[in-house]
Amino acid sequence: MKLTLKSLLALLAMSASMSAVQPNKISADLKDQKDNGLVEVIVQLASTVSNADQDKIKALGGLVKRLHKSFDGMTISLPASRIEKLSDDPNVLYITPNRKVGRMLDTAVSTVGGDVARMWGYNGEGITVAVIDSGVNAVGDLNGRYSSRVVYSESFVGGSANDGFGHGTHVAGIIAGDGDDSLFLGIRKLTGVAPSARIVSLKALADDGSGDDSSVLAALDRVLALKSLYNIRVVNLSLGRRIYESYSSDPLCRAVESLWKAGIVVVVAAGNNGRDNSMGTKGYGTINSPANDPYVITVGAMKDNGTTWRADDAIASYSAKGPTQIDHVVKPDIVAPGNKIVSLLSSVNSRLAVDYPANRVPVSYYRLDLTKALSTSYFMISGTSMATPMVSGAAALLLQKEPDLTPDQVKARLMKTAYKSFPYSTTAVEPTTGEQFVSYYDIFTVGAGYLDIDAALSTTEVAQGSAVSPSVTLNASTNTVSMVMPAGVVWGSGVVWGTGVVWGTGVVWGTGVVWGTGVVWGTSNPQGTGVVWGSGVIWGTSGMSAESTVPGEN
Repeated sequence: MKLTLKSLLALLAMSASMSAVQPNKISADLKDQKDNGLVEVIVQLASTVSNADQDKIKALGGLVKRLHKSFDGMTISLPASRIEKLSDDPNVLYITPNRKVGRMLDTAVSTVGGDVARMWGYNGEGITVAVIDSGVNAVGDLNGRYSSRVVYSESFVGGSANDGFGHGTHVAGIIAGDGDDSLFLGIRKLTGVAPSARIVSLKALADDGSGDDSSVLAALDRVLALKSLYNIRVVNLSLGRRIYESYSSDPLCRAVESLWKAGIVVVVAAGNNGRDNSMGTKGYGTINSPANDPYVITVGAMKDNGTTWRADDAIASYSAKGPTQIDHVVKPDIVAPGNKIVSLLSSVNSRLAVDYPANRVPVSYYRLDLTKALSTSYFMISGTSMATPMVSGAAALLLQKEPDLTPDQVKARLMKTAYKSFPYSTTAVEPTTGEQFVSYYDIFTVGAGYLDIDAALSTTEVAQGSAVSPSVTLNASTNTVSMVMPAGVVWGSGVVWGTGVVWGTGVVWGTGVVWGTGVVWGTSNPQGTGVVWGSGVIWGTSGMSAESTVPGEN
């Protein structure tokens, strides 16, 4: 089923009417809270937090819990009855709740050209990737010749910085695991994309995989503080939550933009809601925050189907699709292998290992071991969380080769060189229920294409200008939906970096047109149109979580 252009007109009108009534300074989900007790909120200010600002919070009966440096703001607790009074302060820009956030490698890396990169001598040496997740344990494959390549660890959720959940270590292994524990007959079978890169571990998700905006913001602040000391060039965010407001007001988006503008490539998981039809959208409009920010590289998940060639690969039906709610940004930017990825196991006692024992892999997966013993080093997970570190590792390789590349140039290079040959559609079948999920290979499903590290390293083209992702709009007079390019953007009508080159002719028709007459997507259900183009619809789970708690697809 596909969404009609007539319905799109209705969506645009609904979006405009909703945005007109949105509160200026207090987010809708905070204003609707019925709790009259203390609430924890994030306050965005027009200037640097001063002692006077903190005194005002105390005078209102509140407590300042954390200051934020990636943008001018603070996390505070305050009586709910005093929020309106706080919003009257002329230095207060916007107030949001402290929202909850949450939670095979050898063929996958080869599929995207990681093995070729190693043959050329690119392994991420000298580059540090910050992993904001559930922590990273310094297990064997993350040890260097003389010391651990996990060079810094800190927890922002209290307690130990160790990875009791098991998600962050798995992510770090995809980025930088050296495969030593899978060494057999001189061959390392389970090697990450950038196996000599260093890791800064910033624990923003607790041992149950949950976290909140404030802990993620604190971790992002620490990235800025440690950037020069450790040469942090990339940050990986395999986490997310639903969208509540425009990216221009969302504190997570404001923070990741600060890192981007400071010269750090930010790579974010699109989310795993691509099968969600609760809104009547067939999974469209389900990109999470901060993956909705137009600056960052947003990553969807592919299935490599256990081979190293791309012809049999398919999009994972759970991979979230664009456009983003409220701002209608074209997302994801790129896709990478994320289904049934075998990477590092933080501990046999980790939450994921205990909750998903079937995801333990046998030693025989990578060695000739007839005992069928379960590995204590590796574990299988699926999700856009696993696709995201593939791209983070690729960014590290590019920066090792060309250290002067800016985040915009890295993003543009990866998107332009992405593999763009896709089928029109594929169908995934849920093995337990028989339910079918049809995926179309449009711009909101695969973005600019499939990560190709070999191609990205082979080219010397350097983009000049911003690489922010475009948005889309409907032209009612021509019945076409087109991309809107911000001023100074690298892609536009140019021959080298035009839309047909970067996104491919298979998903873009004409000059920036992504939906023409008769070209449809999603569903004709009016409910679906109101969700995608509106701004006040709740979908999925409200908590932020690690983006990988989905079963693998066949």
